[in-house]
Amino acid sequence: MKKVITNFALNPDNDTLKQFDKCCNEDFVVKASLMPDAHSGYVAPIGSVLVTKDYVVPSWVGYDIGCGMIALEFESEGILDKVVFSADEIYDKVKEKVPMGVGKVNHIMEISIDTREKFKELLSKFKEGKYDDEIFRYLKNKSLSHLGSLGSGNHFIEICKEEENQNKIWLVIHSGSRGVGHEVALRYMKKASGNSKKFEATYPLKIDSEKGEEYMNILDFGLEFALLNRMEMAYKVRDVLREVLNISNLDFSMWTNKNHNHAIFEGEYLIHRKGATPAKKGERGVIPGNMRDGSFLVEGFGDKDFLESSSHGAGRIYSRVQAKKNISMKEFKDSMEGICGTVTFETLDEAPQAYKNINLVMEVQKSSVKIIKHLKPIINWKGEK
Repeated sequence: MKKVITNFALNPDNDTLKQFDKCCNEDFVVKASLMPDAHSGYVAPIGSVLVTKDYVVPSWVGYDIGCGMIALEFESEGILDKVVFSADEIYDKVKEKVPMGVGKVNHIMEISIDTREKFKELLSKFKEGKYDDEIFRYLKNKSLSHLGSLGSGNHFIEICKEEENQNKIWLVIHSGSRGVGHEVALRYMKKASGNSKKFEATYPLKIDSEKGEEYMNILDFGLEFALLNRMEMAYKVRDVLREVLNISNLDFSMWTNKNHNHAIFEGEYLIHRKGATPAKKGERGVIPGNMRDGSFLVEGFGDKDFLESSSHGAGRIYSRVQAKKNISMKEFKDSMEGICGTVTFETLDEAPQAYKNINLVMEVQKSSVKIIKHLKPIINWKGEK
C-alpha cells in the first residue's frame, strides 16, 4: 500500500520536518499529515497525524494523554457586563478553587460527588481489560486527586465573550490528564523500548500483544479521565460565577469536549493525533489562538487530505526558552491590556508573541474546518511553574 503523506505546516523549521519524516518512514505508517500549527515536539511533532496498522506508538501520543478542549455556553440577562465588572473577583476565587501549576492537585473531598462517582465507574471499566497490577494500584490510590486541576504551559481556563452579545459568555478550558497521563506515558514508553533509561524514540507496540493491549486499555482510561478533568474544572468555575454574580440557577450548555492527543481506531487503522483536532464532517472542535486572541469554535468538513483533522492551536514561533529571551514583560503586559489574566514572568513563555498568527493558521486549513464563532477573552487563567 502506497503511503499518503501531506504537509500543511505554516513555516515549519527543519527540526519539525526531520521529526515528521522520521515518523513517516516507519514501515507501519500508512498515512500522515502535518497540521498548520506544527512545531517540533517529543519524538513526533506537535501538530502531526500519523495513521498506523497493527501498531501503537506511546511516544507519538506523548505524555499528555487526552489533552484537549472543552467549550461551554452560559446564557443570562446582562451576564457579559456583570462578568466584566467582577472580573478581578472571579479571577481570584477561581484561583482558590482550581489547583493550577506543576504538581498542584486537589484534596479528594474538594472534588464533586458526581465526578467521584464517574471516576469509580471509569476505574471499574479499566479493570475489565488487560492491565498491569502496579499501574492499577497507582490509578486507584493516586489519580483521583488530579481531577479538577489545570497544570501549566499552554493549558488554560478562559471566560470569553461572543462578539458583543450581552446575554452570553463562554467558558473554554485546555487541559489533559495531568500527572496521571504523564506517569502512564512514562511507564509504557519504557515498556515499549525495553530500556528504563533510553526510551526517547519511536518504539511501537503491536496492538494485539500483551503490552499493546495493556497500553490501549490505559490509553482509553486516560482519554476519559481527561474529559472528566475538564468537566470538574467547569463545575468549579460555574460555582464561582453563581456566587459572585448572585445567579443561583446559572448553568451551562455543552458545545464540545474533545481530546486532541490520542490514538484511536478508525476501522482497522489507528489514528495517532499529537496536538491535532479531529475534524470529521460536522464534528465540532475548539482551536485556541493565544491569551490575547481567544479561540475559534469550528466544525469539520471531513477533508481527507487533512486526514479529517485540523490544528489544535496557533503553534509556537519560539520555544519556551527562546520566548523568555525574545519577549519583554512590557510587551507581554501591553498585549494583554483589557484582559484580566495571569501575566507574570512565569507565564512569559505563553505571551501572544510566542505564537504564530492564528488568523493565518485558520486560513491555511479553511478546507478542513469552518469557523462557527470567534471567542475573545475576558479572563484568562494560567498555571505558573
